[in-house]
Amino acid sequence: MTTRYLSIAEVAERIGVKNASAAGYRLPEPDALIGRTRGWLPETIDEWNRNRPGRGVGGGRPRKHPKE
Repeated sequence: MTTRYLSIAEVAERIGVKNASAAGYRLPEPDALIGRTRGWLPETIDEWNRNRPGRGVGGGRPRKHPKE
C-alpha cells in the first residue's frame, strides 16, 4: 500500500485558500520530506486546520479611534 501525501497546492485546496496564501502559513512539520519538497498526510492538515486560530487573532493594526 502506498501512502499519499498532500503537496502545498493540495493543502491550499483542502483548507480553501489560494496556493500562494498557504505558502505563507505556519504549517505543521511535514510528514514526509523528499529533497526540498514537503508532504503532509490529510489527517495532519485536518487536525492543524481545526486547531489554528480564527480570523483576526493576533491583534493586527490598532484602531485610530478606540471604542470608549
